[in-house]
Parts: sequence; structure tokens; C-alpha cells
Amino acid sequence: MSDEHTQTGTGWPQPAEPARPDGPAGEPDPRPEAPDPDELSPLSPQGRPSGDEEDPSAAPDEAEPAEGVAAAEPAAVVSPWRRFSSAAVMIGVLLGLLGFTLAVQLKMTSTDSSLAAARQEDLVRILYDLEAREIRLRQDIAALEESQRQLRSGEQGRQAALEEATRRADELGILAGTLPARGPGLTVRFQAGAAKPISAVRVLDAVQELRGAGAEAMQISGGDQATVRIVASTYFLNGENGSLVVDGRPLTGPFTITVLGDPATMRTALNIPGGVVASVAGDGGNVIVEEREVAEVSALHVPRPLEHARPVS
Repeated sequence: MSDEHTQTGTGWPQPAEPARPDGPAGEPDPRPEAPDPDELSPLSPQGRPSGDEEDPSAAPDEAEPAEGVAAAEPAAVVSPWRRFSSAAVMIGVLLGLLGFTLAVQLKMTSTDSSLAAARQEDLVRILYDLEAREIRLRQDIAALEESQRQLRSGEQGRQAALEEATRRADELGILAGTLPARGPGLTVRFQAGAAKPISAVRVLDAVQELRGAGAEAMQISGGDQATVRIVASTYFLNGENGSLVVDGRPLTGPFTITVLGDPATMRTALNIPGGVVASVAGDGGNVIVEEREVAEVSALHVPRPLEHARPVS
């Protein structure tokens, strides 16, 4: 064998270590730009090529690890089907929320077209009327329930029934003219003009307007202090020398009607255009209306026996 080869134990020639350009054999390369031999090792992190310099044909998973070095554990890989299922669930939830929101909005906006077109003042008035009606109905229900409870409770019920019957009898007596009454009201005095006296038609018109305005009790007096209670069956006729005949009794002027009821409402009814006050003024007369905090209707009407009418049992 030549000197260029060294004998090994196997008998195979071993090539001699190539000589380095500079420096004796076995010493590191003194050039500053020469890399460290350890850095050139494929097993060191520094010696591995960067991502930009990797060979695209080399598959990392197929490369075998170097001898004596443990293979690195593969990193956890997220399945694309798992990502797809999570996105589908999220989209389904969002679509469900959107549908629920649209349904609620549609229900809230489905209102009556007439109310939607109404003005704010009209809506406030409608709401006020409904609330007032509800309050009245609740009060009526409470009163009826209380009356029913009292009527069903033995002695207390009999006493309550007696009081109720007495109250109704008093009301009917006032309306029929068989009982005197007092309360707030008006006095309406008719003064005739020089040319034309107060006629029975003008007095009857005044009585009708007062009844329409809620009058509850009335009487008419003459200048001679004669007084007649005015009821449903009362009639008026023209008498001699400007007098009136009321239910067969003559009255001389001036005439005064005393009426119980709401003063403001009855005054308004008498002063409407073309009403009693205007008609008497057109005849040359005058009507004087005065409010009374407490007026008294003391004249009584004597009812006559009924010959034909009978109550329905």
C-alpha cells in the first residue's frame, strides 16, 4: 500500500484527510469568513437552511432523521371539517337570531291603520276617554257588588233594601212633583214688552229647553204669588189680558220659573242663538236669568188617579 492510504482494521484503505489550504492539518481555518464547522452540521439549528432556501422537492415528513438523533414529534393538525362545522353552527345561530328579531319587529309594527294615521292629540283624547270609561265601569262594578253583598247579608240586607227603596221613592216623588226639593239652580223671570205680552208658547219653549239641559224640578210663579208645580203633564194656555193658564190655574205676569239643576248648563241652553232669550227679545220683552246656590221648589202637584195605565208585572 502507498503512503497516501492508511490501513484500517477492516483491511479497507482509508483516504487521507485532505489538506486545508492554510495552516497545518488538524488546526481550524484561520480565515475570518470561514464558518464554524459545527454551523455546517445538518443537525444543528444554525446549519439548517431557512424556509426561503429549502428545496421544494424535499418533503419534511418523508425525510429520515439522522442516525443517533431522535425524530421530532409531529405538530397537532386541526381538521378542516372541524373548522367547517364550527362556522356552520355560528352561521345557524346568527340566522336564527335574525329571524326572531324580524318576527318581533313585524308583530310590533302590525297596528291598526286608523290609529297609525291619527294625530297625537286624537290619540291622547282616545286614551283619556278609555281610561275615564274604565274608571267609571270599575266604580259601577264595585257599587253593584257592594249592593249585592249587602242584600244577601240577612238583617243588613233588609236594611239596605229599605234604604234603597226610600231613595228611589224620594227621587220619583221629586220627579212627579209630590215632594218639595231644594238645591242649586236658576230663576228665570219673563218681562213682557209694551207691544206684546209673554205668550204660553214662549214659556213652554223655556220649560222644554230647561228639561233638555237636565232640569230636575221646576215651578212657575205669577205676579200674584200664585205658584204651580211643573211636571210632565203640565200644560200652558194664553189667558186674558196677558195672563197664563197653567194646569187650569190662571197666573198674572211677570212670570218666574224656579228650576233645580246645573246652573251653567241651563243658562247656556236658554241663551243659544234663536232660543228663548232671543225669541222674547224679538217680541220686545226681556228674560232675566239669575243663578242660585240654593233654590227651593216647594209647590206640590196633586196626581190624579190613573184610569187606564197599569204597571207591567
